[in-house]
Amino acid sequence: NGFWLERLAQALPTIAYPHTLFDFKNPLATMQNENKEIVDLYIPRKCSWTNRLIEAKDKASVQFAVGDIDPASGLYTGDTKTIAIAGYVRHHSESDMAVWHLHTKGTRSAATQK
Repeated sequence: NGFWLERLAQALPTIAYPHTLFDFKNPLATMQNENKEIVDLYIPRKCSWTNRLIEAKDKASVQFAVGDIDPASGLYTGDTKTIAIAGYVRHHSESDMAVWHLHTKGTRSAATQK
């Protein structure tokens, strides 16, 4: 029994991640790609409205890109603005106001407009 578990532990890094250089036995090891550049497994996002961190378990959060339109011609310019809204904001029914303020006014809240 112990023999096969030991063999599996030795083969696991090559089976699970054949395209990376990840060492499960070294706690200080980092994930690297083929060019030996350090890459993270998870990059946390922040809510654009509240500046709270959006957790990985926040299934109600959304992220989308809003396109910029040229005011003179009315055509899409090719630029986008990425907006991330946390599930907390959506739960309190403030996401539509947040997206409108973030895109049109470029501010975080209506209180800064006064």
